[in-house]
Amino acid sequence: MREHKGFSLIELMIVVAIILVIAAIAIPNLLRARIAANDSSAAASIHTINVAESGYFVTYNTVGFPLTLTTLSGPDPCTPSAAQACLIDQSLVAAGGKSGYTFAATGSASPGSPFNDQFYATGTPINDMTGSRAYCSVQDMSIRLQPAGNTTLVPSYATCLTLAAMSN
Repeated sequence: MREHKGFSLIELMIVVAIILVIAAIAIPNLLRARIAANDSSAAASIHTINVAESGYFVTYNTVGFPLTLTTLSGPDPCTPSAAQACLIDQSLVAAGGKSGYTFAATGSASPGSPFNDQFYATGTPINDMTGSRAYCSVQDMSIRLQPAGNTTLVPSYATCLTLAAMSN
């Protein structure tokens, strides 16, 4: 009688079952890690926007803060001007966003001011699978965040001021 080499069907099914159990444990952890990484990237992007807003304000002090986030960017090769300051990467202003978040910033003048002396920037997850909270910032440069699980856009400048600031 000839000796068979290889694995039986039962042995292969046991190995597949073990792989599926390991995957069932690992995949949710991987998704949580991805969301945490996207959240960190969003906070860093809001910081980048804050620095760019500050740089624009100092450079173009007769204008103040720019009206939109796109003003802080510019196409490659970029030549800085009041219309395209070349201070941030194009990915922050792109329609698809960056790291699962979309970003926006708006400059405006407070009552009686001749130039845009305030701004409001937001970072909002594209959906619940790309981030766990929304971020915002104003001209005081503090990054504020929605409570965990609240992924809706921070609706206004005034609402942003009521949110808790991130601690270092």
